[in-house]
Amino acid sequence: MPSRPAAPEPRRRLTREQRARQLLDVAWALVGEEGTDALTLARLAEAAGVTKPLAYDHFETRNGLLAALYADYDHKQTVVFDDRIGSAKARLKDRAHAIASGYIDCVLSQGSEIQDILAALAGSPELRAVRRCYQQDFIDKCAQWLGPFAVGEAVPATGLWAILGAAETLSEAVAAGAVEHTAAEAELERVIVAIVKRGS
Repeated sequence: MPSRPAAPEPRRRLTREQRARQLLDVAWALVGEEGTDALTLARLAEAAGVTKPLAYDHFETRNGLLAALYADYDHKQTVVFDDRIGSAKARLKDRAHAIASGYIDCVLSQGSEIQDILAALAGSPELRAVRRCYQQDFIDKCAQWLGPFAVGEAVPATGLWAILGAAETLSEAVAAGAVEHTAAEAELERVIVAIVKRGS
């Protein structure tokens, strides 16, 4: 008697966290292929092969999706910084190199997609507040990483914002092909060291 064909295995239901990861991965791909203007929750649902209500359940609004993408990028950046700062010697030049290389490498690893997300974050007060929150988090970390080498063990707030501005601008220039990667990294390292040594 011929054996029956095996029944297909039932599709495994994704956990909420797994589904969120899938949707974010699809959203990053969409931004890379079509840009942020095309990124809507309906388009995301279509590309991911899920229902629109499911996409709305995870992100609620397009702004919520953009904020989630930036949070995802920030998490990856935090992992890189923790690794590089943890491996760096407790010297100013080594800390500056870890920050400079980490910042630029993270931007390059996400490609043009992160530049599109950053541009989109400037599009509404809600999203600007999201970006400012992550900027402040980076500044607070730099204060902690660099403070021990500064006069009075504190880098002035103006200096920390200047470091962030240089990091953002040089990263953008490298991503656009306007300056060479290693040159930008070395310049950002010099900027960090100069600011920390200068004091208030």
